[in-house]
Amino acid sequence: MLEKIRIVLVNTSHTGNIGSVARAMKTMGLSELYLVDPVQEPDSHASALAAGATDVLYNAKIVSTLSEAIADCGLVVGTSARNRTLDWPLLGPREAAAKVLAEAPNYPAAMVFGRESSGLTNEELQQCTHHVHIPSNPDYSSLNLAMAVQTLAYEVRMQFLEADTQPDREQSEYPLAEDLERFYVHLEETLGETGFIIKNHPGQVMAKLRRLFNRARPESAELNILRGILTSIDKKIK
Repeated sequence: MLEKIRIVLVNTSHTGNIGSVARAMKTMGLSELYLVDPVQEPDSHASALAAGATDVLYNAKIVSTLSEAIADCGLVVGTSARNRTLDWPLLGPREAAAKVLAEAPNYPAAMVFGRESSGLTNEELQQCTHHVHIPSNPDYSSLNLAMAVQTLAYEVRMQFLEADTQPDREQSEYPLAEDLERFYVHLEETLGETGFIIKNHPGQVMAKLRRLFNRARPESAELNILRGILTSIDKKIK
């Protein structure tokens, strides 16, 4: 199950942080590391800080965009250190770990961490199904990247070890991230054709609709119904 839990680092500036993250992951039994557009690829400094976790480091997959890193994931949890203009489904570290472990048997699940200085952009956070916030000291809330990864990875491992004592539950089938993105593209195109979204002045409509559907978390069958509704509207318009 832990092999399906993916740590995704976005646009990391310092290679040493990548190495420290690899070490934090391996101590908790995680091995899937994705690097999205790192400023510099892992080097000898990263290897030194990875210590005995160079296997995690060397097997890291490097991609250009967050979309590529999470395309085949069903659950995507993005870390957020501050409140945003639009509230997203928000989890604590324990809740996030529980969701990740519950859904990992069905498809890969990702935990996404942003830049050292500025975290994830609003656009990147909108690609996540949930947000997670580590409730640190409000007077000094500065966690470095490896600390944040270690905190969430620890919660995942503790709940993984306790999983044998929990009764099995029937799991719903949820769409993958790439399926959701296709739905959002279809939705925006259809709303543009109906005139609901004004193409030159789209405003925050799609951001709010993304929030709505991420909060509702439609299952795969429900998303197919929504796609069918949009297709019927498209046909009627044409």
